[in-house]
Amino acid sequence: MGFDLGSFVAALAGDPVLALIVVLTLGATVVNGATDAPNAIATVVGTKAMRPGPAIAMAAVCNFVGLAGITMISSAVAATIFKMVDFGGDNHAALVALAAAMVAIIVWGVVAWYFGIPTSQSHSLIAGITGAAIALQGGLAGVNGAEWMKVVYGLAISTVLGFGTGWLFTRLIKRTCANANRRKANEFFKWAQIISGAGVAILHGAQDGQKFLSLCMLGIMLAMTGQSGGDVTFPFWLVLLVSAVMALGTAVGGKKIIKSVGMNMVKMEQYQGFSACLSACFCIGLATFTGLPVSTTHTKTTAIMGVGAEKSLRNVKWGLAGRMVFTWILTFPGCGLLAFAFTHLFLTFFLVSVV
Repeated sequence: MGFDLGSFVAALAGDPVLALIVVLTLGATVVNGATDAPNAIATVVGTKAMRPGPAIAMAAVCNFVGLAGITMISSAVAATIFKMVDFGGDNHAALVALAAAMVAIIVWGVVAWYFGIPTSQSHSLIAGITGAAIALQGGLAGVNGAEWMKVVYGLAISTVLGFGTGWLFTRLIKRTCANANRRKANEFFKWAQIISGAGVAILHGAQDGQKFLSLCMLGIMLAMTGQSGGDVTFPFWLVLLVSAVMALGTAVGGKKIIKSVGMNMVKMEQYQGFSACLSACFCIGLATFTGLPVSTTHTKTTAIMGVGAEKSLRNVKWGLAGRMVFTWILTFPGCGLLAFAFTHLFLTFFLVSVV
């Protein structure tokens, strides 16, 4: 099921609830662009392959290209998120719950951005819609267990593969280039790192952008048809809109996250930065085309840990890494409970009773 731009604009003009849903979803997309996207080019800045300004601009463009381009080939991640929870039942209550989930996701992301903590917007999005669905349905009946398990698989796979391939790629490069001229090697890896960093940004746009694209489409379908199930076709105009908003978020924020991930956690050389980006590309790409919703922040950070650990376990600032891991773990119950509370509050405020 798809919608043309004209019918959407007409519905938007006559339905303030739909307008609110779209604004909140795009707002959450902006926060994602500001908090998650900078991870893609954090190592590029940390190794001084690029200055922060040009690197962020590159990430913004690549986010747009990734979501707009790859979604036309595969929208597997968007389909997973679209089917993960059931906001069915009373149509007005479903829209209110979705709005509450978006508010919770935005609040969680802004707080993390303020403190410079690279929290996962993917995890907060999944936690937010899950908490809202549980509040709306009065239990786990609103959660699709089969689709939700893909989150668990993605979490486990991205952790193991991110760390493992980061370690492996670094070891292979060191052995292959052991006798190479250091100056020429550094120049090569500088550009290789920039290219691979752009690749991570493209895949971030596809992976994370599709999650917010699916929620925007869910809101539109609930408002315009009262339905949220079945097959869905994402109209190209909506893909372009979400792509542009994510790129905007990347362009206006992110320096705090870059500093935490790319400069503070592990001190890296050019070839190590390339290894981290290459590892992230492999893991995120694999997840994107198989429909596993993974955290790009989680994947890139574990890759950086693997790169640092290859030289020495002491080369990683485990205190900072531990704080990030704690934030990831806290996100699921924290943002989920926040969305649960906001949903009940919103339903009460709008005089909607939960059955």
